[in-house]
Amino acid sequence: MRVGIPTEVHPGERRVAATPDTVKKLIKLGFEVSVQAGAGEGARLSDEAFEQAGAEIVADVNTLWSTADIVLKVRGPETDPADGTSETERLRDGGWLISLIHPAINGPLVERLAERKATVIALDQIPRISRAQKMDVLSSMANIAGYRAVIEAANHFGSFFSGQITAAGRTRPAQVMVIGAGVAGLAAIAAARGLGAEVRAFDVRLAAKEQVESLGAKFLELEFPADESGETSGGYAKTMSKEFIDAEMELFRAQAKQVDIIVTTALIPGKTAPILITKDMVESMRSGSIVVDLAAEQGGNCEYTQPDRAIEVRGVTILGYTDLTSRLATQSSQLFGSNLVNLLSDMVKDGECVIDMEDEVVRKSLVLKDGVVTWPPPPDPAKAIAPPPTAEVPKPVEPEPTVAVSEDSKSSMWPSVLGVLVGAAAIWMGAQDGMDTFVSQLTVFVLACFVGWQVVWNVTAALHTPLMSVTNAISGIIIVGGLLQTGVSDPFASPAAILGAVAILVASINIAGGFLVTQRMLAMFRK
Repeated sequence: MRVGIPTEVHPGERRVAATPDTVKKLIKLGFEVSVQAGAGEGARLSDEAFEQAGAEIVADVNTLWSTADIVLKVRGPETDPADGTSETERLRDGGWLISLIHPAINGPLVERLAERKATVIALDQIPRISRAQKMDVLSSMANIAGYRAVIEAANHFGSFFSGQITAAGRTRPAQVMVIGAGVAGLAAIAAARGLGAEVRAFDVRLAAKEQVESLGAKFLELEFPADESGETSGGYAKTMSKEFIDAEMELFRAQAKQVDIIVTTALIPGKTAPILITKDMVESMRSGSIVVDLAAEQGGNCEYTQPDRAIEVRGVTILGYTDLTSRLATQSSQLFGSNLVNLLSDMVKDGECVIDMEDEVVRKSLVLKDGVVTWPPPPDPAKAIAPPPTAEVPKPVEPEPTVAVSEDSKSSMWPSVLGVLVGAAAIWMGAQDGMDTFVSQLTVFVLACFVGWQVVWNVTAALHTPLMSVTNAISGIIIVGGLLQTGVSDPFASPAAILGAVAILVASINIAGGFLVTQRMLAMFRK
């Protein structure tokens, strides 16, 4: 099959869906590769480099589209401003298209592609599962966007990011707040911390707290009584309740007065970006502050955001750039191309590229198959949400009936009752014969069993092995007790001495085994 790499026609888009490095990998998979002349110029990738990698350079864009079995693009098909031709019309009937599609908000585009009997895979619909991480272009691009957002903020910020002590005086470190601790947010946190800023971050998913703190930032938490999870089964954030949003907005309003830079990354796939930074918050910020809105392309998280523009409101600069990934076009193209290679390598079976409907990644990202709409995919039965339990109607309280004990129940109760009676009789007989030592030792034994059981029972199951392997050394106390019992002239004269000898043997095995297990566990963590 022939793979076609056209030039992106979106204004300002400098990325390309393949690089010379990924072209070599595609050829190794068995594909022939055609690249439109000049497709990599925006990413500083020359036609000569593509040719040396084994690609064919095609000058005519219509020829490229018509001869390609699979077209790889960064953005979905658009109208070419050069001649007014729609890229959808250039796709040959029955051709394949793999790119960012966003089918939830691009219904008309899906319909036009269906008319071409196309097979379309939306890279933005690849599920967030472990196996698909190597194909996740959204994470790859978000990582770059988060990093670049901090670089743009530093470019407009009128001071150092890190605190400085100079002969002329001391400067405080920049105060940065990142809203949304996804891939883009974590990249922004790491970049800001690397520049020396003091960073705080917020996310509706409490699971992000450890990740934020591991990067050296402070995690902002809401004092919200409701047990509300902000994460969907796919790993994305979800829309929260009105009460939660109100508490969230109050937190942002207070933080806006304190910080110098706000980076917003909140975006729910397929929906308009939520407004998190209102006009009054911007107006309360100090003059010289910066707001970088990574959700500008979907409406923006800031009320003042204007896509593709940097504006100033009362001394506060709001950056609404939508081409942050294109500002690092070379690296973005390399990561994007690698994601595509990983996807195609999984789709190649027995030397052919096929649509495997049993493959979870392919099935969930498949929008069209031979012109038939297949999106959204059917829900996964294994992850289907069970219906909420039906509320039970309270029953009227009735007088408690007399419980009739059956003969079987009586017979099953006798062993327990008999054991209690035998134990009580033994203690009573010991007390009558003046065996005070026996009674005291029995009491200590019972209490030790009870306390030991409660201690071990309350330990997390994951800690049982290290706990038991180390604390088995307590078995040494048993050895001491056994030695006292056997320390008589005739060790086999009494049952207590015999039991003491058995206790010494078993406890010794327990101690040796415990330390052996501990040693093997520690060896796993040594280089």
